Amino acid sequence: MCGIVGVVSHEPVNQLIYDSLLLLQHRGQDAAGIVTQQGHKFFMHKAKGMVRDVFRTRNMRSLPGNCGLGQVRYPTAGNAYSEEEAQPFYVNAPFGIVLVHNGNLTNAQALKSELFNTDHRHINTESDSEVLLNVLAHELEKTTRGLPSLKPQDVFTAVHNVHLRVRGSYAVIALIAGHGILAFRDPFGIRPLCMGSCEGSSMVASESVVLEGTGYHLERNIAPGEAVFIGLDGSVQAQQCADNPRLNPCIFEFVYLARPDSVMDNISVYQARLNLGEALAKRVISTVPPNEIDVVIPIPESSRPSAAQLAQLLGLPYREGFVKNRYVGRTFIMPGQSVRKKSVRQKLNAISSEFKGRNVLLVDDSIVRGTTSKEIVQMARDAGARKVYLASAAPPVRYPNVYGIDMPTSSELVAHKRTVAEISELIGCDALIYQDVDAMKKAIGALNPRISGFDASCFDGIYVTGDINAEDIDRINAHRVSVDESQDETSRLALPNPAD
Repeated sequence: MCGIVGVVSHEPVNQLIYDSLLLLQHRGQDAAGIVTQQGHKFFMHKAKGMVRDVFRTRNMRSLPGNCGLGQVRYPTAGNAYSEEEAQPFYVNAPFGIVLVHNGNLTNAQALKSELFNTDHRHINTESDSEVLLNVLAHELEKTTRGLPSLKPQDVFTAVHNVHLRVRGSYAVIALIAGHGILAFRDPFGIRPLCMGSCEGSSMVASESVVLEGTGYHLERNIAPGEAVFIGLDGSVQAQQCADNPRLNPCIFEFVYLARPDSVMDNISVYQARLNLGEALAKRVISTVPPNEIDVVIPIPESSRPSAAQLAQLLGLPYREGFVKNRYVGRTFIMPGQSVRKKSVRQKLNAISSEFKGRNVLLVDDSIVRGTTSKEIVQMARDAGARKVYLASAAPPVRYPNVYGIDMPTSSELVAHKRTVAEISELIGCDALIYQDVDAMKKAIGALNPRISGFDASCFDGIYVTGDINAEDIDRINAHRVSVDESQDETSRLALPNPAD
């Protein structure tokens, strides 16, 4: 997952893009980058790290211009430790194009071979975003060859051809030197993208919170398969560029990834999580009688709306039993030292008075590997809980995600080929309650009847692009970002609070 933003304005945009990336920081903490345009020249700065660490005053001063792009990266493919794979990516022909991308291409390796052998283009990194940039550049070059100027229709034709070649998930913003900003979304709308305006300026971003947080008015979501071209004069033109588009957004955006104050595809993320809590309450009743539960406690942060709604419906007290440390530092490895893995207890601390002598129901947004859940359950017991029940607002994660979320391989998923009873025993809780897949889809889908379905592949194993089989998953996993034992853990508890 990544966060992207693009702006065309009448004023310098460097500070605006910086502020936008801070609002998107929850979508990626590995690297950040900004590119601006003044005249026909691009100015770029990108590096590994959080937004506040990547950009200093001297960097901001070197980013002049009234239009630009930005991205925060959470790597799911390629090399997580290479600064060369930080975005934006640049190619000099045609015109000069820089691009930021959120998503994951499922046919990146085949495209890379095509680009080299047929299109005669060179890819210098392992990033699928660079592949996507070169496919777009090649199609734009074919469309405009011999023409004296670039017209929006030329851009739309190029995007149509990109859709024919590229598979997977992609929300894209590209800046074409001297012409304007192009934004488009894959034909299934898997990854989010919205647009808005403010006094003649236009912005495109991953989440609506960026628009609202910077004083822009949210106008609409970019439709699946649609392309929007914003000229440097502020003119906006849009066209559907896919043959058979349909809206199947990633359901995990609503479960965990997005900020609760965002609206995606006309669905309030906060309301979606309230609905998940309501559906989960029905599952809890069928497993554990409410009179056997003394208190409902969320596991910070994104489970709070679901936990609060569940507690209200069951008539149970809702309490904050865990405090999250948002300032956990790096682990420094010196010569001769062994790697010391960070415990969940460095990131989360239990308030003993909320657990002692009580039967507690812990509520989490989802359970992926199960290692964090196991330690949290033990923390509750150590704090004095008599019984510890665990409820997940999402169904069991049984399958890998191939569309841009860093979901592990099947063997690393605690729910893969295990029953709920087996998972409960492994985690160490007295009862484990999962959300139902259909109930989850119904709870969120009810908020926008126009959505034809969701990408819920990590829960149901159905990959909406229709081009994924077991061999593809093995191949994609071979290019998946691996965790270096000398690096900090990148579990969800290590991420900043999405509500901050």
